[in-house]
Amino acid sequence: MTTERFTGDHGGPGFEDSLDYVTVFIGEQLLGLPIGRVQDVFIATRITPVPLAPREIVGLLNLRGRIVTAISMRERMGQPAAPAPQEAGACELVAVGIDQGGEAFALIVDKVGEVMRLERATYEPVPVHLDRGWAGLAKGVHRLDDRLLVVLDVDAILNIELPIAA
Repeated sequence: MTTERFTGDHGGPGFEDSLDYVTVFIGEQLLGLPIGRVQDVFIATRITPVPLAPREIVGLLNLRGRIVTAISMRERMGQPAAPAPQEAGACELVAVGIDQGGEAFALIVDKVGEVMRLERATYEPVPVHLDRGWAGLAKGVHRLDDRLLVVLDVDAILNIELPIAA
């Protein structure tokens, strides 16, 4: 697995007036994860399925000796499955590592963009016309020149309903 750590310089003038995001894509939609929540970005190659897990949970993987729960952001956001890779045996998934409460998670996304620093003044609450499934996983938006950046609520994403055992 290839990994990249996000430890960027958060100092400097005007930092208090800006918000930093690691951007990811689901289809063509640009999404932002608060940089303080992102541990790393990596390619997941070997994921072990978990029987009877909710469909959002892709499975488990081993990242530097740590067991990580992989979550499909497409499933979590109610999007259709991504087209299968053309190459036989290709099973590389782009993942963003998140820690919460001592547990490690990998958010499986279509692709990772760049780190963006945006002004707090451009941050807006979730628009009323945003898809309800997405709105429940969003904290707000930034209107950019050519598109909308939906800021994801990591806590809401990781709050997956587990089936009750009979």
